[in-house]
Amino acid sequence: MIDPLFGVSDRVVLITGGSRGLGAAMSIGLAERGARVVIASRKLDSCEELAARIEDNGGQAYPVQCHVGDWESLDQVVDTAASRWGRLDGLVNNAGMSPLAPSLLETSETLFDKVIGVNLKGPTRLTALAATTMSKTGGGSIVNISSLASVKQTPVAPIYGAAKAGLNALTTATALEYAKSGVRVNCIICGTFDTDAASGFVRNPDTLPGVVKPIALGRVGRPDEIVGAVVYLLSDASSYTTGSLMTIDGGVAG
Repeated sequence: MIDPLFGVSDRVVLITGGSRGLGAAMSIGLAERGARVVIASRKLDSCEELAARIEDNGGQAYPVQCHVGDWESLDQVVDTAASRWGRLDGLVNNAGMSPLAPSLLETSETLFDKVIGVNLKGPTRLTALAATTMSKTGGGSIVNISSLASVKQTPVAPIYGAAKAGLNALTTATALEYAKSGVRVNCIICGTFDTDAASGFVRNPDTLPGVVKPIALGRVGRPDEIVGAVVYLLSDASSYTTGSLMTIDGGVAG
């Protein structure tokens, strides 16, 4: 039996990047606990497949096509999510991308704009729209998914790290702005998880030892290991938590 303090039953939660990786784990995990999840990503067929899988297992899910970097389209995404079940209680800004360039000098304007657009610009607009919508029905909770790259800078992906650092700052600023509207805003700073996006180095026996070396638990995370934190932040258990940056990284040293 789920402790009602951590209950998310019947809450409507929009999850961007919700059809794969951490997003899929969150969509499934929340639906298993009774939440009504709106699964959003660029590939509608992937959203539809996961939504069907969730509903086949007794959950409630609705697929929505969403390009987080397309500012003008996000009004419709939030309107669709809120109208599906008559309200919006939660938003998880999970969609992200981290394409690499050979060097900072060789980083193109197109790549820069894409990385900032998906990791920072989109969440900025979605936060504003979702918070406004949530405030009309008593409030809600927004969870931003950030990265260790935002606090442990690396020359490998400087634009991605800068964008996620901006997301951290956005979290604390919007937590202050929307507190009186009953909307809480928090952030999870993620370490390395075993997802398709990270498969090139976490599933490679040659690179894996170097990846896990600084991790106290000696392994990368499973996608489902983010679910507990998201449930906490979307539930009443975190009613006095806003503007928080929570780190889930297996204990990275240094």
